[in-house]
Amino acid sequence: MATPKSQPVLLAEQLRRAFDGDAWHGPALLELLADVDAATAAAKPIADAHSIWELVLHIAVWDDAAMRRLDGDVWQPEGTDNFPIPPKPTAEAWRKAIGEAKRTHERLVKTVAGLPESRLRERVPGKKYDFYFMLHGVAQHELYHAGQIAILKKAPGVSGK
Repeated sequence: MATPKSQPVLLAEQLRRAFDGDAWHGPALLELLADVDAATAAAKPIADAHSIWELVLHIAVWDDAAMRRLDGDVWQPEGTDNFPIPPKPTAEAWRKAIGEAKRTHERLVKTVAGLPESRLRERVPGKKYDFYFMLHGVAQHELYHAGQIAILKKAPGVSGK
């Protein structure tokens, strides 16, 4: 009989599936971004909505926020810390944004998988909830924005459809 996976390993797996793929719900973030070019990523087809590029940067911010909080920081991204302003939309800048998001996410997944079970019940610095709740929230956050990206890709006026 196989040894049951620990809660941190199961959480890391959920984080990975939300970002990389093989998720039950449908396409994960990277699967949705596979055919997105810089022009599509920068497009703003819906008034007062974020672009795909802005959402990718925002997702990376929150993966990093989770890491910082696991390191003991009290950090709440606001303003352009929360939604960074994308650079000029070039293919190179888009590849860089995706690469940085991947690296941040991989670091988070690896860190979470290595946590002791007891760490999940510790309170997040400056918050009223524990790391177990926060890490589930990170996965849900990525899926929420992946859904937004899926809709943005179908919006009229978006190239690369």
